[in-house]
Amino acid sequence: MHDPHTPHDPYVRVRGAREHNLQGIDVDIPRDVLAVFTGVSGSGKSSLAFGTIYAEAQRRYFESVAPYARRLIHQVGAPKVGEITGLPPAVSLQQRRAAPTSRSSVGTVTNLSNSLRMLFSRAGTYPPGAERLDSDAFSPNTAAGACPECHGLGQVHRTSEELLVPDPSLSIREGAVAAWPGAWQGKNLRDILDALGHDVDRPWRELPATAREWILFTDEQPVVTVHPVRDADRIQRPYQGTYMSARRYVMKTFSDSKSPTLRTKAERFLASAPCPACGGSRLRPEALAVTFGGRTIAELAARPLVELASGLDGTSETARVLTADLTSRIAPVLELGLGYLSLDRPTPTLSAGELQRLRLATQLRSGLFGVVYVLDEPSAGLHPADTEALLTVLERLKSAGNSVFVVEHHLDVVRGADWLVDVGPQAGEHGGRVLHSGPVADLAAVEESATARYLFDRSPAPAREVREPGGWLTTGPVTRHNLRGVTADFPLGVFTAVTGVSGSGKSTLIGEITEDAAGTAGVGRLVSVDQKPIGRTPRSNLATYTGLFDVVRRVFAATDGARQRGFGVGRFSFNVVGGRCETCQGEGFVSVELLFLPSTYAPCPDCGGARYNTETREVTYRGRDIAQVLDLTVESAAEFFADTPAVARSLGTLLDVGLGYLRLGQPATELSGGEAQRIKLASELQRGRRGHTLYLLDEPTTGLHPADVDVLMRQLHGLVDAGHTVIVVEHDMSVVARADWVIDLGPGGGDAGGRIVAAGPPAEVAAAEPSATARYLGRALGRERQG
Repeated sequence: MHDPHTPHDPYVRVRGAREHNLQGIDVDIPRDVLAVFTGVSGSGKSSLAFGTIYAEAQRRYFESVAPYARRLIHQVGAPKVGEITGLPPAVSLQQRRAAPTSRSSVGTVTNLSNSLRMLFSRAGTYPPGAERLDSDAFSPNTAAGACPECHGLGQVHRTSEELLVPDPSLSIREGAVAAWPGAWQGKNLRDILDALGHDVDRPWRELPATAREWILFTDEQPVVTVHPVRDADRIQRPYQGTYMSARRYVMKTFSDSKSPTLRTKAERFLASAPCPACGGSRLRPEALAVTFGGRTIAELAARPLVELASGLDGTSETARVLTADLTSRIAPVLELGLGYLSLDRPTPTLSAGELQRLRLATQLRSGLFGVVYVLDEPSAGLHPADTEALLTVLERLKSAGNSVFVVEHHLDVVRGADWLVDVGPQAGEHGGRVLHSGPVADLAAVEESATARYLFDRSPAPAREVREPGGWLTTGPVTRHNLRGVTADFPLGVFTAVTGVSGSGKSTLIGEITEDAAGTAGVGRLVSVDQKPIGRTPRSNLATYTGLFDVVRRVFAATDGARQRGFGVGRFSFNVVGGRCETCQGEGFVSVELLFLPSTYAPCPDCGGARYNTETREVTYRGRDIAQVLDLTVESAAEFFADTPAVARSLGTLLDVGLGYLRLGQPATELSGGEAQRIKLASELQRGRRGHTLYLLDEPTTGLHPADVDVLMRQLHGLVDAGHTVIVVEHDMSVVARADWVIDLGPGGGDAGGRIVAAGPPAEVAAAEPSATARYLGRALGRERQG
């Protein structure tokens, strides 16, 4: 009998997994295969792949690394699982929406910047008499390399009279200096100017130029005695007031304030311009004086990788070795269809799919074997043409002796798997079971699987009449990223899909549709529903974001229990002192700092994650305390609050966009980009606006199972039927085939893209010659036409 605990066990065996909604499941998955985890959104597939298998591999790694880590594991908590055997070490490539800094770029994520800096340090052409520089001197992120003027950021923030005083017809007392704070602090600054002898009642434009200049830009901070004007009801004593110019106030607030609101306000009065010292290259002059092949490191970092790779010719032996290394590192990035990116492209401007594929490209070079790679929807943001390259790469990781476990919805990726784990049948408490674990073809026999219905059913979607536009909105000419003077016409009152390979310029194009343009075309309101997180801390959640929680707190404050104890609405907020647990300050989690690793959150030792103190939890409504209500899923809450109209309406719209499985208090940090986007959409839908609204959605089907895509499409087409306009950036051809109008960008990515290749109803675009989308759209329509 083979002992399953020996390392030769060819299976990863999971027993009794209970993470999130997993119902104590057992599953065996072979090693050294491409295994795909499927299931509707919220079914539990990520809880199994990431929350259980990957989390356990990471826990074992911690234990093996250092004794101090054991204490941390105790705090972070092990995954809820009986046991897992046959588990190799794991590498996670999740679509982390971690807030990347402005210093993080394509070059730093892929480590390609290191290779390029080494090349300049060792084989660059230096000016006569210049000393050889260390590779650090070519990095804007080190003290040795950063431009001293802008500290390596490449931008300087400046302000101007036009920004600080938008309406010069106002006097200072009427608030001409818009950048100043409101309330007492603003009045104080006005009183000081008055005491200094400036006329605060004359229109700004009539003040002498020297006075205007001094008021806005002086660095002096004179102290004067202010005699406040007496109010009838109170006498204010004279005080010593210190003057601060508008520029100084804005710069100080922008750089020092802890309040995001104040910083955002200050930013309105700043314009960023390329740093005059380094021209935006972020480097000090000594580094910019070194060239390779006649170009500076900043010039090479700005070129698309595909050009960089082809233009590196080494003359010396050292240069040849280093350019060969750099070219071989760029190769996997090109293979994953990301050759249009440049090394200096800031990470925050990349989509989640692009970022994950960059990490994947880096892994291809690492040469690891015998590990489990756990990937989170690597096809997200990929055009069908790019998905084929992705499959090749996953095959290569597997043939290097690794197991590749992928959470995925893209049916072409699912069909390419060696092994399929289907979780379901539905979401939340109606999911969490393994319906099938075995070869892909065998799923056909599993009746309750939602995946099976889409994977094997090639029957035609019902044919739909193409709607007629009620008008047009023209945008452009747009020149940004890789769009060069592109003008686009978007039809109004219909459903439009913007398509094209990754990097062809889709998001850039719809990002240029502005309130102004929409207004002139007769659209009342523009709503952009993106996939950015609805909050960056566990404090923000579904209930607080949608405004639902305000109503729930009022319901609790109106109970007899709350009245007897004198608890008002504020008592039931976990964000303020009073009702919240003070140990975690209402977060429900405490942050655990790990050396060398990202900090993680562990449940609060006092409230166990409930967020509230014991006294607050003594008040109940229909037998549940406030923490228990936050723990309800949207679906259960809809039954619980069926007779509270304001709550029921909010919950109804969340159910409509397929989010019934989420818990009301689920921290924003646990939500995927797709979930955040659907929460925003639900918040919009519950407003029930009159008048023509234009909805912009960037890849709304990301992270959605085909069954959930159908639910979402019903909602979006419903909006169009109600007289609104919907424009989506989309790669899912089943969605594109059902659109009224398609705008296809391309023909390639980066410099090879950036123009409109075809525009018209789906059937016309499917016949367009240079379009990379045509073939796949034709196939989707073909299936619809012929079945």
